[in-house]
Amino acid sequence: MSNSVFVPGHITGFFTIENHEVSLKNGSCGAGFLLSKGVRTTVDSSDELEINVNQGDSTVIDEVLGILEIDTNFKITQDIQLPIGAGFGTSAASAFSLALALNDFLELNYPTELCGQIAHMAEVNLGGGLGDVIAQSGKGMVLRTEPGAPGIGKIESFEEDVFVGWKTFGKIDTSSVISDPHKKEVISDVGLKYLEFFEEKSSLWNFLDFSYKFADETKLMSSEVKELIDYLNSCDDILGSSMAMLGNTVFAFASDESSLKDTGIEDFHIDKLNNVGIVHD
Repeated sequence: MSNSVFVPGHITGFFTIENHEVSLKNGSCGAGFLLSKGVRTTVDSSDELEINVNQGDSTVIDEVLGILEIDTNFKITQDIQLPIGAGFGTSAASAFSLALALNDFLELNYPTELCGQIAHMAEVNLGGGLGDVIAQSGKGMVLRTEPGAPGIGKIESFEEDVFVGWKTFGKIDTSSVISDPHKKEVISDVGLKYLEFFEEKSSLWNFLDFSYKFADETKLMSSEVKELIDYLNSCDDILGSSMAMLGNTVFAFASDESSLKDTGIEDFHIDKLNNVGIVHD
């Protein structure tokens, strides 16, 4: 017996931090998009508990298993298809795909929203991203209008047919940013401004414009990230470029794959906006 679930990676362009004493209401508002790559978790029958992860460690898996209080033997295999800690929501996708795969494998019959809440709790407990799980329950581009876990917060999704290019220069410790009072205040003030603008007119162009302005005004961009973003924004066939929140990572949109290939940037990966969302295999 085997069950497999894929949860897409998620990149945030701009956001506000919305802390709450109730963990399921703790989160963020903002806008982002889903990728065709993400995390696939497979659960198989086994005589003992086995955990195999292709990168990183089992911290997220252990947290989800602790929340579920499951004392059953099985084999967990995770294929994390994007860099960890670089703004792709991999820990959220890891937690969410595991909760969903275990739900299928053990026939727990939990609704998807409850599995999302379990994943959100794991993220809060580990100090990870506060809006990735609920965004990963959507499709395409995702606007988070109310903070919290799936079933608590609120999102709006809309599809866009675009290619995504990205390059990462390494990790940013999310918990060190979202726990710093000054950084939180700056991020939330600037994020709220662009969130309100975006809610008035949600478009691909505004997302790219507001994402760049948010990254610039919050001073979250490293010099190498800013240099690459400015270069990409100068290219005629690139729709726009900005920084993945929170990661030392640059993303860019283009109408066709060749425009991204023609940039000639080393270690520049090409993906596509994901208008499908979660997949159960």
